[in-house]
Amino acid sequence: MLISASVYLPFPRPLVYATYRDKLPQLVNSMSTVKRLVLKSRQEQEGVVYQQYEWHGSGDIPAIMRAFLSEELLTWTDNAVWKTSDFTVHWTIHPHAFTEAVSWSGVDRFWEDGEGTRIETKGELKIDPHRLKGVPGFLSGQVSHLAEDLLGRQAEPNFVQMSRSVQSYLETVAN
Repeated sequence: MLISASVYLPFPRPLVYATYRDKLPQLVNSMSTVKRLVLKSRQEQEGVVYQQYEWHGSGDIPAIMRAFLSEELLTWTDNAVWKTSDFTVHWTIHPHAFTEAVSWSGVDRFWEDGEGTRIETKGELKIDPHRLKGVPGFLSGQVSHLAEDLLGRQAEPNFVQMSRSVQSYLETVAN
């Protein structure tokens, strides 16, 4: 499943980029789909910032999946590489459920757009039904499809909600 989103913020690109990178824990407090965010590590080397966060989300798990899943499906580790030279962040998400079956990665690009910034997210989520441990073979295709759909449907609204949090934060500190 391809994931794509684009949002415009009326602030300069370096400010928007740095806010996303450096203020993330403060920004997610206003997101209804995030229970908790924990910074696991952060390293800076020659204009590149490496961050690892553990996310704890919330949401409804479809009834067919509850037998095989817990809230682990909504908990994941996010590894991000922020390259200031080209205003990008390359990310990889590792869910705490079905780790061997899920592949999810992408890139966010921050573009100058007039007086503001356009942020474009492009990513891909794949769940291999043959690698879903603990799920009977006759259900693995349906469970993988439902999990992709659940996670994919949350990705774009979460990105938009995060962007609105950044905008609100920047409007507050600008005044």
